[in-house]
Amino acid sequence: MSDEQRDIGRPTRPWLKPLVLVVVSILAAWIVVGFVGAIDWSEVAASFRRLTFPAIVALVLGLLARQAFNAVPLSRFVNGLPWSRSVQNDLGANVVGTFAPPPSDVVLRVSMFSSWGINPVDGMAGVTLNMLTFYAVRFLAPVLGVLVLAAQGVERGQVVSAALSGLVALAVIGGLVAVMRGDAMAAWVGRTAARVVGRVRDGVDEQEWAIAAVDFRGRMNQTLRAGLWPSMAALVAMVLCDATILLMALRFVGVGPSELSTVDVVGAFLIAYPLTLLPLAGLGVLDAALLAAFTEIAGLSWESEIVAALVVWRTITIGGPLLMGAITVLLWRRDTARETARETAR
Repeated sequence: MSDEQRDIGRPTRPWLKPLVLVVVSILAAWIVVGFVGAIDWSEVAASFRRLTFPAIVALVLGLLARQAFNAVPLSRFVNGLPWSRSVQNDLGANVVGTFAPPPSDVVLRVSMFSSWGINPVDGMAGVTLNMLTFYAVRFLAPVLGVLVLAAQGVERGQVVSAALSGLVALAVIGGLVAVMRGDAMAAWVGRTAARVVGRVRDGVDEQEWAIAAVDFRGRMNQTLRAGLWPSMAALVAMVLCDATILLMALRFVGVGPSELSTVDVVGAFLIAYPLTLLPLAGLGVLDAALLAAFTEIAGLSWESEIVAALVVWRTITIGGPLLMGAITVLLWRRDTARETARETAR
């Protein structure tokens, strides 16, 4: 095992990031309670008891579908990376990045790529494309939300918010398409990005960014052309799986279509989705926004059930991938150790 692999998950202060996450979670809970009002936690507990075993199975299947779609872009952007290993790479980086400071997640990704015989530079270029594509879809979501809600009426503020988010999505997609058009355009994109970053950070060299953008284009042009639109479609499906898990959680704790229709849930979720840009996928802030939107439609009498559904949804979509990621890292370490032992014995 290389020194790089041994250093994974060994930050200088291993207690720091978990402590920050605990503080963020406490603040998030305070935000949710303060945003809507006092919550009857005994009623929330009663709502949890409505969850049956088949309901839990359905939620887990929804999570598996979500992670399956989430892994598609990396497998499309990295030549020679099977979808199954894309799942491993994403889950492993997620759990390490949650509990250890940067660049621990990058170290893990690079170590995984190397152990699979994939050029780490190509692998990380694919990770970058994956991230940019997800940013585009994240800001495209409110536009889809407005379209979902269009039949029953949309507020002006929602339309304005969706329009601004849509412009961000177009800018990201436009940048990716521009890079595909040639070295000159790629260099211009690199210099422009350097100017923007240079306004908030010193020491940004425009020429270095231009050279990096041209090199990036040369490495990724073919995979970007072939993978951009299928990847965006897969990520849209992933976001809809996320919304479906929330919808199922609401139904399983007793919130029926007469209180919150499918259109209400999915539309509100898509419009608020850019809040996942915040730490822990917007934990607390996004939940408060959804709680406010749902209680406005269903009424405050359903507040406890809605809170219970949000907790179930967060447990599945945050806790589930972390558990899966921990198992993935352990299995990868085991397989890597076995392969190293076999090579040493030869």
